[in-house]
Amino acid sequence: MFYVYVLQSARLKKLYIGFTTDLRKRFNEHNRGKSVATKPYRPWTLIYYEASLNEQDARRREAYLKTTQGYRLLQRRLKEYLYHQR
Repeated sequence: MFYVYVLQSARLKKLYIGFTTDLRKRFNEHNRGKSVATKPYRPWTLIYYEASLNEQDARRREAYLKTTQGYRLLQRRLKEYLYHQR
């Protein structure tokens, strides 16, 4: 399986969108500071993920969610969760 996931920083409420084949391992790497991009914003909470059987489909979805339009879609999809985080 190929996963597209969304993490939220517990400290700053910043969102991070990523791609992996091993979601548990990658999540632990983010929280242990193994990723330069996410290390300063630890700890992270996994708030959303999608699984795909095809790698290209998952990578395309990740790229889309990182666009302005995709980010808006993600915010609408997680509207209640993000609202209650304020």
